[in-house]
Amino acid sequence: MVLTLTPPEVEKSQKTTTRLALVLEYDGTNYFGFQWQANALTIQGEIEKALEKLTGAKIRVTAASRTDTGVHARGQVVSFKTDSALPEEAFVHGLNYHLPDDIAVKSAYRVRESFMVRSMAISREYSYRILNSQTRSPMMKRFAHRVVGELDVAAMNKASQALVGIHDFASFASDIGDELEKSTVRRVYQASVRRDGEMVVFDVVANAFLRHQIRSTIGALVQVGLNKMSETEFIDLLGLKKPGLAGPTLPACGLCLMRVNYSCSFEEMR
Repeated sequence: MVLTLTPPEVEKSQKTTTRLALVLEYDGTNYFGFQWQANALTIQGEIEKALEKLTGAKIRVTAASRTDTGVHARGQVVSFKTDSALPEEAFVHGLNYHLPDDIAVKSAYRVRESFMVRSMAISREYSYRILNSQTRSPMMKRFAHRVVGELDVAAMNKASQALVGIHDFASFASDIGDELEKSTVRRVYQASVRRDGEMVVFDVVANAFLRHQIRSTIGALVQVGLNKMSETEFIDLLGLKKPGLAGPTLPACGLCLMRVNYSCSFEEMR
């Protein structure tokens, strides 16, 4: 007689790997930039620690724009793969529970596997804020750079129009790192300087930016605003193509990544 042993029925859950996109807001004052570093506090490091606490898995995230030390964000986008079946809202509330107070997940979306957060972005929007005041502001210290002299915003705005279009921005880039071994050509879609009371704001939209490009650009525009550089001299910087020529490079505190743009909404990327 042959005995047939029937094992108990066991439901085996099928793990499905999906990709998520998160929109982040953060105060970058206390961080050494977005990108993970072994011995430094970074935005990426905090996001990945929170993800491990929430899902129980080590997860690597990728950002649309690797903000530098001290730079802020209102609309940073990161993406990652996960086996977790948690709904999108659980990622928002769960990650915010584990994250420090100066980093927040604003929204989460499940997106198609082919979504590439960096290469598929068509533009990035940044703002640089200057407190144009004779007196300091403790409330704005972390989010604006103070310039004492009265700025000619009209002259700055006029000069900034030369940035629009496809140009070689080598003169406006830092000479730090290996980025300058690659192309220094970028396309700027919009650039403007405006005043809102004591606040002077430089808004710029481009397909991508070189290292310290925005902070060096606004540094040169401030020279225009203080009548220390002419509009012609500012425009000439574009043609010189010498790394580190523009500036001075203003502090990171005034710079904020406002938004990352894609060809369609996250809902359409499911």
